[in-house]
Amino acid sequence: MDPKGQRVKLNDGHFIPVLGFGTFAPPEVPKSEALEVTKFAIEAGFRHIDSAHLYQNEEQVGQAIRSKIADGTVKREDIFYTSKLWSTSLRPELVRPALEKSLNNLQLDYVDLYIIHFPVALKPGETLFPTDENGKPIFDSVDLCRTWEALEKCKDAGLTKSIGVSNFNHKQLEKILNKPGLKYKPVCNQVECHPYFNQSKLLDFCKSHDIVLVAYGALGSQRLKEWVNPNLPFLLEDPVLSAIAKKHRQTPALVALRYQIQRGVVVLAKSYNKKRIKENIQVFDFELTPEDMKAIDGLNSNMRYNELLLGVGHPEYPFVEEY
Repeated sequence: MDPKGQRVKLNDGHFIPVLGFGTFAPPEVPKSEALEVTKFAIEAGFRHIDSAHLYQNEEQVGQAIRSKIADGTVKREDIFYTSKLWSTSLRPELVRPALEKSLNNLQLDYVDLYIIHFPVALKPGETLFPTDENGKPIFDSVDLCRTWEALEKCKDAGLTKSIGVSNFNHKQLEKILNKPGLKYKPVCNQVECHPYFNQSKLLDFCKSHDIVLVAYGALGSQRLKEWVNPNLPFLLEDPVLSAIAKKHRQTPALVALRYQIQRGVVVLAKSYNKKRIKENIQVFDFELTPEDMKAIDGLNSNMRYNELLLGVGHPEYPFVEEY
């Protein structure tokens, strides 16, 4: 089945493919690999590509997209590309320059979706993680409603087709939704979401406001020391997922991805392994039963792999709220 046909409509009228390719890789992975795997993902059938200024790979990802357009594999309008505004550029006057920098790295005229990466503002500057002499993050204080207005202007200027957020809790979303003079609602909230942390309350909240939930870390998580708690169990070895996978002759990863699609979540599959990239596209080839879905719902244990602890202590640190 052509995944291109598998799209959902955003609240601004644009369409987002329900399966996306995540391009983040730990720093030890050479940047040249981002070029290779993104090209491969597009060849395999991925049409939704997710990156960010933070990932420091937009030059390579943009090159991959442009080379697949140049060789006739896709047209620009077939590709849905997401970039993200990093925390050091949340001041309203820094938003458009940050997006323009991403576009320049990508060598694209527009992105399809531009989202606030994390609601915690950090000290502006070139350093992605500014710290003081004790190694503590240097926070900035920014009204996210003003940041949002700057994103609205980027949409009006045609630099991005849609605008959204990431790692926001429901109160932070509410603040934007209730903002006087709101011009555009966020089209999405991209958050960690998988069977051990299924975000059902946040999902219900988002659905009630016609906001799409986009799942990252949908396969559990890459084991990054500085980001992820290494003592947590490995999602893809879960016996319930494994049993369901066996029954459908699929892999646990495919079951975890399919679970999201069936509950109306747009899901990112992050892999730098060509065999698995090809495999992940097969999420459209089977269906989980209501019993399967219920069993997977039962795995939820509110286990967050990505606590993004650098934001702890900031008034906008999102994960103090239940959802």
